[in-house]
Amino acid sequence: MQRRERTRHLIELGGLLQKAGLVDLTDDDRATILGGLLELADRLQGSDGAALCEVFRRRGRRAFEAEATAAE
Repeated sequence: MQRRERTRHLIELGGLLQKAGLVDLTDDDRATILGGLLELADRLQGSDGAALCEVFRRRGRRAFEAEATAAE
């Protein structure tokens, strides 16, 4: 059961990369995607990380809401 939940979680995270357009923008270059994610992790660990996280959270919520509205 736990393995199935973990697999679902990982698939959902991959879906977020697709939704963000990172797969197409990088031509599915996983090294580039990982490098970008590592850069993001570094920035979130910085002194303004909490504020930056909130900016990203708001932007992500707006994207989810726009997607839900478009699906209606």
